Amino acid sequence: MGAAREHWGSRFGFIMAAAGSAVGLGNVWRFPYTTGTNGGAAFLLIYLALIIGFGFALAIAEMLVGRSAQRNPVGAFRALGGRGWPVVGYLGITTGFVILSFYAVVAGWTLAYIVMMISGNLGTTDPEALNQIFGGFVSDPVRPVLYSAVFMALTGWIVIGGISHGIERWNKVLMPALFVILLVLVVRSLSLPGASAGVDFYLKPDFSKVTSQTFYDAIAQAFFSLSIGMGTLLTYGSYLSKDEHLPKAALTVVLIDSGVAILAGLMILPAVFAFGFNPSAGPGLTFVTLPAVFASMPGGVFFGVLFFALLAIAALTSAVSILEPMISYFVDEHGTSRHRAVIVAGLVCFGLSVPASLSFGPAADVTIAGKNWFDLMDFLANNVMLPLGGLLTAIFVGWIWKAAENELRNDGRLHLPWVPAWHLVLRFLAPIGILWIMASALLF
Repeated sequence: MGAAREHWGSRFGFIMAAAGSAVGLGNVWRFPYTTGTNGGAAFLLIYLALIIGFGFALAIAEMLVGRSAQRNPVGAFRALGGRGWPVVGYLGITTGFVILSFYAVVAGWTLAYIVMMISGNLGTTDPEALNQIFGGFVSDPVRPVLYSAVFMALTGWIVIGGISHGIERWNKVLMPALFVILLVLVVRSLSLPGASAGVDFYLKPDFSKVTSQTFYDAIAQAFFSLSIGMGTLLTYGSYLSKDEHLPKAALTVVLIDSGVAILAGLMILPAVFAFGFNPSAGPGLTFVTLPAVFASMPGGVFFGVLFFALLAIAALTSAVSILEPMISYFVDEHGTSRHRAVIVAGLVCFGLSVPASLSFGPAADVTIAGKNWFDLMDFLANNVMLPLGGLLTAIFVGWIWKAAENELRNDGRLHLPWVPAWHLVLRFLAPIGILWIMASALLF
């Protein structure tokens, strides 16, 4: 018999860790610019409807599989499904390696921008100059790689401490810190002269701006924001005791995740409008437009440092959750020590991040299927691997695992009259939405 499986030390610790897995660069970096390019408030409403409509159902499904089996993604699908179902677990673990290969690169940029903000290198309001600074940094063959290495080392250091003494302990510090920084920045943004135009854009819906692309971006954001499909919530669920009330925990995570996204938009878009910048600047909104915003406001260096620290914390809590399913797999299935598993997996992820980082510099012309390494990994993860993992999980819990409803009905001490509706979402609505994401990305 192996060592007893670790469990969370407290419900609060689990909620902070699970919320940390969902709250990441997708909330603070991707959500505001996606909202900006899709016309603001109408996109926000559609996104909220979708994340509550089927993101919540999928989050429960993943946690339920993990808690019931008390195993890693591969072991959980083997125990509950048998036959070929462990392949879903292997897919999730592989997806984690692919995602960290480019996630660590962008996370490294956030660390670099903290340093550049402190040193005063970003003290200009000229977007063109800031664009050159950003381009010069990301194309450098050395500096971004070093920052990615620092980020992966921080991630590994937290994970190596285990569940209660590593992941839980640090999420109980990092997540409250994230909320405090976020709220400070929201208050500062709303206090700027002219911010009301950004608030109107963000909170007053104009449905004439809604297109099919709006729905696609909203459903993709809702799906990917919760980290569905790569085994993170499943693995975190496996460290839960059987008496944890799962629907309440899942709902709390969904509300925190969407709440952070909403606040991130309220932090960024009013400030962008206040200084007359373009809210539909795309990914450059974070690393080009926002430094110009900070340079334009009193105390901009202080608030700029806070903002990029916020990004780094969000990236770190997510990266920890992406790495943990790999570690759980090697510890459970192969008897590897946690220390060795973290070192080996961390080094592999960092090794994969090097060509992703060089994709913006020396290896920019090296392409596969017309995409550089960074874009290829991003495309495979977000448009193929994550949706496929979510689709197979929905099918498994909705159609294959016959005990799923009873397992959920026995959860806690409350009668759950909505369980048939939850099952309906998993059987039909979620698969349709996920197939739409995949078809839109691959065929159009």
